[in-house]
Amino acid sequence: MGDVVLALIRTLATLGRGRVWVLLFGPAVLALLVWVGLMVFSLDVLVSGFLELPPMSWLTAWGAVWLGKLFAVLGGWLLILAAAYLTSMLLAAIFVLPLLLNHVASSDYPTLSRMGKDSVTASTWNSISAALLFIFGWVVTLPLWLIPGVGLFLPLFWMAWLNRRTFAYDALAVHATDAEWRTLRREHSRPLLILGLTLALVAHIPFVGLLAPTLAALAYIHYTLEALRRMRKGAEGVIIDIGGGSA
Repeated sequence: MGDVVLALIRTLATLGRGRVWVLLFGPAVLALLVWVGLMVFSLDVLVSGFLELPPMSWLTAWGAVWLGKLFAVLGGWLLILAAAYLTSMLLAAIFVLPLLLNHVASSDYPTLSRMGKDSVTASTWNSISAALLFIFGWVVTLPLWLIPGVGLFLPLFWMAWLNRRTFAYDALAVHATDAEWRTLRREHSRPLLILGLTLALVAHIPFVGLLAPTLAALAYIHYTLEALRRMRKGAEGVIIDIGGGSA
């Protein structure tokens, strides 16, 4: 948890640089447009559709019409929010993250060598495949909404998973080798998911949530580059210790 908190603190510190805000507003504006558009043209359709699905249909049949409508509206809002977040996430991952990475890496991690592959194709495919799996996961787990409370947890889980799957890879692609990436993914799997969950919660805050995808990109840049720097220093320390011992 300490590393997650450190990444979030450094993210807030980076927001003090005026140039970063220019990059923040692009995905935020797009998310707002998608959010408003879906709200105006799709919310009623989604609510009507959710009312015909259990448990909302059961509640309506039992006479608790108001409760069924409440759950239907909540489901419609969560789906619209997920669609808006997914759209702005793709923009942040494909176009904004590389610019943020260059800025943060040069100013905060200047001694960290770039030993990875700067592949636009690989990063783009990673983002698109993550988005497709996100949509598939949403659809497959819809029946779990029948379990009380699960419908509130699942959107957060899938957003957290999407953040980790997308931004953790893209933030490290330029700096880490394939072996380093596999090691970091294995050793930091849980903290990376916790970081994604934290930003998923931010995404549900009105208006502030519009900045969540770019904030997630920035937070993952700080977390992964710091983790890579520590890992490389640790590897250097092991080599020095072994050399000293053999002498």
